[in-house]
Amino acid sequence: MRRIGLINQRYGLEVNGGSEYYTRLIAEKLSKNFEVEVLTTTAIGYDTWENYYSEGTEVIEGVLVRRFKVDRTRDVASFNKMTDEISLNPGRTPKQEQDWVEAQGPVCKGLLDYIQKHEKEYDLFIFVTYLYYLTVRGLPQMAQKAVLIPTAHDEPYIYFSIYRDIFLKPQGIIYLTDEEKDFVEKTFHNENIPHIVEATGVDVPAGVDELAFRKKFHIWDKYLIYVGRIDATKGCDKLFDYFIAYKVRHPKSSLKLVLMGKRMIDIPDHPDIISLGFVSDEVKYNGIAGASALVLPSQYESLSISVLEAMSLHIPVIVNGKCQVLKGHCHKSDGGLYYDGYCEFEGILRWMLDHPRQWEEMGRNARVYIDKYYQWDVIIDHMTGFLNGIIDKAGGETA
Repeated sequence: MRRIGLINQRYGLEVNGGSEYYTRLIAEKLSKNFEVEVLTTTAIGYDTWENYYSEGTEVIEGVLVRRFKVDRTRDVASFNKMTDEISLNPGRTPKQEQDWVEAQGPVCKGLLDYIQKHEKEYDLFIFVTYLYYLTVRGLPQMAQKAVLIPTAHDEPYIYFSIYRDIFLKPQGIIYLTDEEKDFVEKTFHNENIPHIVEATGVDVPAGVDELAFRKKFHIWDKYLIYVGRIDATKGCDKLFDYFIAYKVRHPKSSLKLVLMGKRMIDIPDHPDIISLGFVSDEVKYNGIAGASALVLPSQYESLSISVLEAMSLHIPVIVNGKCQVLKGHCHKSDGGLYYDGYCEFEGILRWMLDHPRQWEEMGRNARVYIDKYYQWDVIIDHMTGFLNGIIDKAGGETA
């Protein structure tokens, strides 16, 4: 069986992050067709990359995970200052960009040394997420056996010159959406690199229980739900502002905002904002199933698994219209609405509450969209054929 090394900056059941969760899903699914090994760090958090897990190997859900120690933690204040200084500065130098990537991390030279030393033992290396140190340093090193899953979106950093080779050197690219592919090809003119557009399937367990969630947390009113890292980079600060403004303008509304995920910023002390922290998958699905809508305020998304999970449960979504990928989900499905600014956000909430039958129909549309485009068997068949084709072109398989 052909052997694939899947590289991501973090990996684990406790890890909270979109690309990290996606990596875990495809590792488990691809393991039916390949010998999959995950190569990652011992960090659990992305803010400082502090070592948490033990170095060495372990098996998670049937997948071998090989962890390497992070060489140094991130100085958050210093990194944020550096980011502010160079992110929108057209006069930044290659040296400044290199220093920024190093400061961002996670610096893990043990992992890079390992793949260089053991390169012949793997048929392919898949690098998930273009942004971080492991991809910037590791992909060029393994270019003849590299596939990139960029999880890219239009953000200031992608225009750094240091990333150009990342999009020009791999043997193949797997995009998650048409919008991501169009953006990357427009930015890097890399249409000649073999590529496919394959997202992810959605596995929602049977027996999802909305009532169990309501009983557990004593939430009996209608609510919006946000699932993911609670961070300004995800637009959560703006979401709080908008929701509180809505409550001020509609004081009789009993609508709640429920948050699920690790807190990275302060959450307003408001009786209608309920933060549950990092929750189990069971609680997550039960909570989504009971929501009037899943809201995602992020401007920077390359797919959004939480949006797909909500749609699979017949729950419409409310998303940031500045994100082309999220906007695309709404257009293609008729299962969600997008906003640009507070007035449109409020308008969506009012329409949702005033038109329950039409909102329920949007939920049905959302599920049809998932059934049509996000089925694991089709996705993994396509991905397997694509990866085998790249291995064949590169010269076969390892002994």
